[in-house]
Amino acid sequence: MTTLQERPHTALLVIDVQRDVVASAHERDAVVANIAALVDKARAADVPVVWVQHSDPHLEKGSEGWEYVPELARQGAEALVHKNYGDSFEGTDLEQVLAAAGVGHLVVAGAETDACIRSTIHGAFVRGYDVTLVADAHTTNDNSKWGAPPPDQVIAHTNLYWQYHSAPGRTAAVKEAKQVEFGS
Repeated sequence: MTTLQERPHTALLVIDVQRDVVASAHERDAVVANIAALVDKARAADVPVVWVQHSDPHLEKGSEGWEYVPELARQGAEALVHKNYGDSFEGTDLEQVLAAAGVGHLVVAGAETDACIRSTIHGAFVRGYDVTLVADAHTTNDNSKWGAPPPDQVIAHTNLYWQYHSAPGRTAAVKEAKQVEFGS
């Protein structure tokens, strides 16, 4: 149903599950375990897993905190996209990676819900992708001291509004990790 021509395939997009990004994240261990299960499912179905890794002045490329968490290991042939902005498409080669694989549907997991996840799901949708957000496979840190709601409410609100997001020729969906089925 994507508006992208001749792009019938699905990819799992794993965003910023880096040591320092998720060190204190809400339900970190459960979310990382759900992402690991999604990665296993995608690999078993021969669905591309695309890893996105953020860097900025507070998260220096090559530092220990910049590395992906040890529970998640990228396989050599899996794409790795380096980014400096919230939207994983902005200033990166993500679109080229997905186009080369014929991908028009993204299953999205990672961190942080109210930053890079939100930016990327919206960025993908306006670019023509169908986007499934995995309800129990994204997380955020507690930013309530700056006026944000508690993390569980940020996550719940994102899951709520994304399931009702719509645009011509595209679909937005929210599923739990156990409900995600990968196909071509």
